[in-house]
Amino acid sequence: MENKPYLIALDLDGTLLKDDKTISPSSKEVIQKARDAGHIVCISTGRPFRSSSMYYEEIGLDTPIVNFNGAFVHHPKDDSWGAYHTTLDLKVVKEIINVCDKHEVHNILAEVIDDVYFHYHDEKLLDVFSMGNPTIKIGDIRENLGEDVTSILIHAAENEVEQIRSYLSDVHAEVVDHRRWAAPWHVIEIIKKGMNKSVGLERIAKHYDIPKHRIIAFGDEDNDYEMIEYAGVGVAMGNAINGLKSKANHITKTNEQDGIAHFLKNYLAL
Repeated sequence: MENKPYLIALDLDGTLLKDDKTISPSSKEVIQKARDAGHIVCISTGRPFRSSSMYYEEIGLDTPIVNFNGAFVHHPKDDSWGAYHTTLDLKVVKEIINVCDKHEVHNILAEVIDDVYFHYHDEKLLDVFSMGNPTIKIGDIRENLGEDVTSILIHAAENEVEQIRSYLSDVHAEVVDHRRWAAPWHVIEIIKKGMNKSVGLERIAKHYDIPKHRIIAFGDEDNDYEMIEYAGVGVAMGNAINGLKSKANHITKTNEQDGIAHFLKNYLAL
């Protein structure tokens, strides 16, 4: 292997994290070995920073991080690196909420970095979103929001998800991108058009001057497509969805079997 650094991008849920949301000792050890060998490791996740920062600290990173699937990219240890926040227009957000009122929607959440707006009170979701202590405001989002948002989540009845998604594609295709969360959640996540993990990863790669063929990216879900395609070495986890496996250059073991450690050990001869 050429003796030049690789940029290694790690998705969190279903990838670096085991199903119980912990990082295995073996993964930590191999990631540390990769860093000791001069490689650069970063996290690229759909999560907000507040619920990924504990993992960033746990593996001792000092690199920029991609959050909200690319809508927010910043360097937690270096403010001068810049923060890139790409938002959804408040006017569009309000239009979408008006339409949701006509569908069976359990809740709508809007996130502005670390402020979370709940349309309705919701114990179950409050629990999921209280990680990292965001400022939470509950009540009609159209009245409570005063600025453009990072992302919107629509928690809908299962049979309504596709209808809402086709409305988004028909009416707002120019301005929004939307994805469906993995089961068991019937959640539609909406961010600004053109935002995805590869946008953030490209920014980080440029900063470190790393060419595409020396980028290794790991993922398991449909929000990893662009990143896996962008990276010279796209690796799908053994537990990844089939569509991602077909796009990847390599398939490793599952997140429960230390897939990342297994691949890096062999590929980078650690």
